Amino acid sequence: MRSFPFTAIHAQEDFKLTLVLCMIDPGLGGVLALGDKGTGKTTTVRGLSHLMQRCITDFPFVNLPIGATEDRVLGSIKLDVLINEKRTEVQQGLLATANRGILYIDEVNLLNDYLMDVLLDAAASGGYHLERDTVSKWFESRFCLVGTMNPEEGELRPQLLDRFGLSVTVKTPMDRTDRMEIINRRLQFDADVPAFHEKYEAEEQQLARQIMYAREQVKQVAYSDSILAGIADACIQYKVEGLRADILLLKAARAYAAFYGKKEVATDDVHKVMPFVLSHRSKHYSSTQHSQQKRESQSPREEKEGESIRVRMS
Repeated sequence: MRSFPFTAIHAQEDFKLTLVLCMIDPGLGGVLALGDKGTGKTTTVRGLSHLMQRCITDFPFVNLPIGATEDRVLGSIKLDVLINEKRTEVQQGLLATANRGILYIDEVNLLNDYLMDVLLDAAASGGYHLERDTVSKWFESRFCLVGTMNPEEGELRPQLLDRFGLSVTVKTPMDRTDRMEIINRRLQFDADVPAFHEKYEAEEQQLARQIMYAREQVKQVAYSDSILAGIADACIQYKVEGLRADILLLKAARAYAAFYGKKEVATDDVHKVMPFVLSHRSKHYSSTQHSQQKRESQSPREEKEGESIRVRMS
């Protein structure tokens, strides 16, 4: 079954951007999407995985069910082989299957704490040890962890929130034109899938090339001491605990700059990704207040340049 094209997803630009940034720099640690049901979050993630499969062979997409057992997630010993052939063979789990791809968890806040800790540790370390009886095996598990949740149904522990590199709120579009466009695109897709894919083929190819180029260039993107100072000042201003936010803010800004072919991180790049890094780490951070402060500190020319950057993503 062919998925809905990633570039055809309408009115979810922040969510799409966070996912793209994690494809450019997998070290960002994944995305937590908070918000309404029925806004196309799963469709968006599946679309991204198919987009990446254009460039990366065997790019996996693993949807981890909330009720999955520990053996299903981590792996287990194949009992039939052990009994019939008297040898030990390990069945790899979903974490290992997701290696170098996307691990997606809907309603991640309902996953039990132990499995959540294991997932986040694997995402941070790039793998995990499976310990079963006499078996001790290391599985490589480098993946982009994407979790979605509705805060009204329960929250994640603060220490788990912090382990997600980026966070974004996905809201139901309240603009009539946006809703009409979303409906039209969905019906066009359902009516003729091949024709719909053909319509967005050029955009899909262009975005895939742009992401892969940025992946190659991201570590070459330079940054100045003034950028580091600005990041440190922002994290101090919003009373963010620890230094994870500082590191991720620089990484996200660097990935954003690479996405647009820049050789050096600019202040505007930091401002663009700041809500994704700080919104779930600081009770003192308000993206609305931040946007107002940013506009007041910008010259008209700088503000116009920032708008042109945002338009390119949409």
